[in-house]
Amino acid sequence: MQEICVLHMDRNDYYGGESTSLNLNQLWKRFRGEDKPPETLGSSRDYNVDMIPKFMMANGALVRVLIHTDVTKYLNFKAVDGSFVYNKGKIHKVPANDVEALKSPLMGLFEKRRARKFFIYVQDYDENDPKSHEGLDLNKVTARELISKYGLDDNTVDFIGHALALHRDDSYLGEPAMDFVKRMKLYAESLARFQGGSPYIYPLYGLGELPQAFARLSAVYGGTYMLSKPECKVEFENGKAFGVTSEGETAKCKKVVCDPSYLPDKVKKIGKVARAICIMSHPIPSTHDSHSVQVILPQKQLGRKSDMYLFCCSYSHNVAPKGKYIAFVLTEAETDNPQVELKAGTDLLGPIDEIFFDTYDRYEPTNQNDGDNCFISASYDATTHFETTVQDVIAMYSKITGKTLDLSVDLSAASAAEE
Repeated sequence: MQEICVLHMDRNDYYGGESTSLNLNQLWKRFRGEDKPPETLGSSRDYNVDMIPKFMMANGALVRVLIHTDVTKYLNFKAVDGSFVYNKGKIHKVPANDVEALKSPLMGLFEKRRARKFFIYVQDYDENDPKSHEGLDLNKVTARELISKYGLDDNTVDFIGHALALHRDDSYLGEPAMDFVKRMKLYAESLARFQGGSPYIYPLYGLGELPQAFARLSAVYGGTYMLSKPECKVEFENGKAFGVTSEGETAKCKKVVCDPSYLPDKVKKIGKVARAICIMSHPIPSTHDSHSVQVILPQKQLGRKSDMYLFCCSYSHNVAPKGKYIAFVLTEAETDNPQVELKAGTDLLGPIDEIFFDTYDRYEPTNQNDGDNCFISASYDATTHFETTVQDVIAMYSKITGKTLDLSVDLSAASAAEE
């Protein structure tokens, strides 16, 4: 363990900042002010409502980070029931391999055969085995060129690119196909990991468990946590951060790591997320009664510039009382009216007990780390998985430490209950 002293100061009285989980009373206070939640919704403490809902890819980078840091000993995971995609007005299970492709109602008979051949190519592809490349250099061939080789139609490309490879828009089609193929392989390998209905896992009691688990681990190695610290003003001398002041006391430091809200003059706005938070008494219709599920609505299906995401969890992951489900609809905002903009997603949910609409701005840092000693994370995007966020975290780690994080770990160290 590298010898670094860590002091964590937070203006909030809870762990996790923007990505915390709230109980029912906290949720009401945040969105409804002085109103009280109706008693019919059950006990407040039975709710753990994520403010930034995201599932974890079972073989993905975040799970590797959790294993590498040994945080998994403080967490209990459970497999997510379903992974679906919206296509031509209906919700379908995402086919992830050649066998599922042949069964999928997303495609006609001839398209299924073409898709099956493409899936087999991806499954068999090995970067270190030229025989599996079929004469294609995926560092040069674009994703569009690879797809055209198999003659897949736009409809198939839509769900493969967005629901399997998890691209947020279609810009990937003009880029080298290697990343596209690796993303598809990660999805399939993660799906096979727990033999469940999706490639995702999720912690019991919600994502608020993640920052608390890291806090426990940090404390083991001498880290100090201070919650409810107002202001948290970063102090500079000759343009370099040297400390953080709160309540008249300054903690001296060599480096400051924070989210955009602590250094607003060193970030720029890059977008806005619109979201709806819903409490329901049933699973999302057409998802095979899944108690936990992700549904991706590709941009083309909605005539939008960016995808929309549905996320649902329930009492099976201990985030709500028995019989209750928490659903989210999220997208990169293209208007100032989330209620209208999210309608395509909320219409798929069925009857809703309570709904909260909200938007938040997204920022990214503009500073030079080596010039001011400040390391600022980017804001969370609208995706309902961690694959984009964790890349930002890994890049920050390298900038802060000057080292590359070795993520070659034994994935079996993170298990997930399937029942």
